[in-house]
Amino acid sequence: MADEANRTAFIEIQGRMIETTGKLKQVQTQIRSKETEKKRAYLTLEELKQLSEDTNTYKSIGRTFILEPKTVLMNEQEQKLKDSETAIASLQTSKEYLEKHMAEVENNLRELLQQDPGLARQIMTMSVA
Repeated sequence: MADEANRTAFIEIQGRMIETTGKLKQVQTQIRSKETEKKRAYLTLEELKQLSEDTNTYKSIGRTFILEPKTVLMNEQEQKLKDSETAIASLQTSKEYLEKHMAEVENNLRELLQQDPGLARQIMTMSVA
């Protein structure tokens, strides 16, 4: 009976570990995406700063380019930069939470396997399909 309960607990912990790993990878991908967006906004902003105020600047909308004042484009890039920084900070918090949760799940798994060495042997003898 205890063996079956331990096996059920193992399957539950394994599911939580797989779920947490997936979420962690997703957050890491989102962080990389936002960092790229932030870098692009920063570089665009730096290039706009070098232009004189009377330079014609254009905004890309799909395949069309619309004439926009330099200040409007700079404000948009500054906003993108701020939004990206905010999103990155939020995602970092989520990442830290998920990493703590992952460590907790790993500890639970480790404790379960130390509690029931027979379960550990069964897991080791299972073939991976």
